[in-house]
This record gives sequence, structure tokens and C-alpha cells, in this order.
Amino acid sequence: MPELPEVEHVVRALRRVVTGRRIIASEIKLRKLIGLTSPSVFRRKLKGSTITGVSRRGKFILIELEPYIDLPHGRASDTRGDESQKPAHKQGLVLIVHLRMTGKFLYLNEDNELPKHSHAILYLDNDRRLVFRDQRKFGVMKLVAASRLTHTKGIRTLAPEPFGNDFSLDYLKEALSNSRRTLKTFLLDQNKVLGLGNIYAAEALFRAGISPFAIAAELSTKRIARLHAAIRDVLKFAVLHIRGSISLEDGFSYGAAFERFWQVYDREGEPCVKCGARIRRERHGGRSTYWCPRCQRR
Repeated sequence: MPELPEVEHVVRALRRVVTGRRIIASEIKLRKLIGLTSPSVFRRKLKGSTITGVSRRGKFILIELEPYIDLPHGRASDTRGDESQKPAHKQGLVLIVHLRMTGKFLYLNEDNELPKHSHAILYLDNDRRLVFRDQRKFGVMKLVAASRLTHTKGIRTLAPEPFGNDFSLDYLKEALSNSRRTLKTFLLDQNKVLGLGNIYAAEALFRAGISPFAIAAELSTKRIARLHAAIRDVLKFAVLHIRGSISLEDGFSYGAAFERFWQVYDREGEPCVKCGARIRRERHGGRSTYWCPRCQRR
């Protein structure tokens, strides 16, 4: 499953090619992709909208839209026209997308063959198509009013962004102090610490020299400081080394081969890069947990 650094680069790739483009039409080929919204309503809301930006909240991709409106006397315009002509009910929209396990965006020419598992197609005003492809069919799309974004289910309870000022050392101390869970399971909770999946949680704990089986509330102030720094460091490192690995212009997108930088994840039985002890793996909280028994003593 793509983790935060991979999603960040999908956002950057999308931003480069679709910002400022108008959606001429759309198709929804997989009904469950858009939840309870009917395909006809979804298409109607998208039609004529201008993509004004692409951002991210956690692993959610946010495609910001400016609706197309009809002005009086048969004149048509978008919401960038005369402020006095804008109907009050035409507020900005956000298309929320979660890639889940196999979701990908493709930016195709009109001559490109539509690949299998293409479940949503946005036809743009430059004769290109933005296609959402998802082999496992777990991806999600949802249209919400921009003013309601922070209140949307799945987003309203998310922890602070790991690169932002709100994810402070004091915040992490407070969050840890209220939990009796093991540290590994705590770090995977996106409502407590945002952006760490199984891979980056293992890597952050290894960098901090802390056992994944430690109890969150029992962590010392010194170790919390090390963990806080490690979380940011490993995510920044991942974002840096994924650079250039995601392409939409060529008609495909893919996650980076970040494996060559893993220090502990998926290295069971291999020597620790720090001390030479054998890396161990244990099934914990339904996920494989990797750690060095010497560098990360319980």
C-alpha cells in the first residue's frame, strides 16, 4: 500500500499536469468507487469544473475544484468571473481520493488505449484523460464541499501532519502518555501519528533505537525526543529518495524502489547495519514487525 511519501509524490505529479485544466466530462465505470453518490450526480458536479490545485491530507489526495456556473441571460462562465454574478450556492468542491492498495492515476493522450481496471475517467480540456486505475478495487473517491472538508469522515480525526508545526514534541508526549498500546501499534494509528505505515514505523523505531514492543505511555522523555526526530527524518528521507520515481506523463505511475534504503524492514535474518546482530521478525498486531534485538532492546 502506498505510504505518505509515495502519496506526496503522486500529488506533486498530478499538480504539475492538471492544475488549471477544466473537466469537460467524466465516466465512472465502478459504482462502488464513489460510495453512496450516484454516478449521474457525480458526473454533473464535475462537469465544467476547473482544477485549481492538488494537495494532500495524510494519505488522502485532495483535488480542488472551482465549479462551472451559468450566468443570467444565457451567458456561461466559471466562478472566476464577476463576483456579483456568482450564485451563493456554487461553492468550491474537493475530490477526495484514497489510493488504498493498488490505486493509480494515469495521464493519457486520447490515442492511448485505456488499460484494464480503469474505473474513473476525467476528460480534460487539453484532449488528455486523467484515469484512475485500481486492480484490487479498494480505492475511494468522494466529492465534498470545500467548506466541509475538515469535517469529513476519515479526515476530521487525523493527527497533525508530520512536517507541520502542530506535530510538536509536546504533542507526541501528550499522545503517548494516554496510550497503553505497544509503540508499534500506536505509531500505525493515523489519528495519533500521521504518515507512518508498517515500513516507515519499523524504520523510525530502528533509527530511534526503541523496541516496537515498548508501552507507549512508559516511554521516557529522552526516547520520545529521539522518536519524534526519527519519524520526521525517515519520512523526509523517503520523500527525497522517491524523487523522479512517479510518472503520469508517460501514462503510468508507480511507487519508488525505496527498498534499497531499508535498514530493518523485510531484512529478517540479515545482519544489523549498526551492530551486526541478526534482524528479527515477529507477527504483531496483525503485521510483520522487524527489529534489531541488540539496538532495540525491550
